[in-house]
Amino acid sequence: MSTRKRRVAADPGLGVDDAVRALILLLPRIVGRAKRARIPDELRGFSLAPRHLSLLSYLLFDGPMTVNDLATRLEVAPATVSLMVGELSRQGILERHEDDDDRRRRIVSIADAHRPAIDGWLARGATAWRNALEPLSPAERRLFVHTLRAYEEGIADGQEGPGDPL
Repeated sequence: MSTRKRRVAADPGLGVDDAVRALILLLPRIVGRAKRARIPDELRGFSLAPRHLSLLSYLLFDGPMTVNDLATRLEVAPATVSLMVGELSRQGILERHEDDDDRRRRIVSIADAHRPAIDGWLARGATAWRNALEPLSPAERRLFVHTLRAYEEGIADGQEGPGDPL
């Protein structure tokens, strides 16, 4: 076990102000690293944005699904997802197929030609999250995810402005 992990594990408690300070210092580094994450050469010419990353993550981890299912998971309007899917389909990153059970519905999936590059691109983040979350109990993981969602909702409530710290 690394020294840093031992220090965190041995810490009897962290006050709210200390935790806030630590997170305000940590989150910009995390965001900065995420922004600097190197897009694979095979995907560089596609002008992928952060909104695409979430969509591609769902399709990679959960498999093919409908636009409505993606919209529900991404918590955006189906029209927004439809526009993203259309854009990525025209570029050949995604494919749309008829649903065998209901021919009116279209199933969206990652094109086989781009799956390895997308998988490699997302694997580093998934591995880092897995390593961070594995030592936690299911209740601790649930609390961690709940806390991040509460934070995201808090900064999305119109309280943030240009240049506000995370």
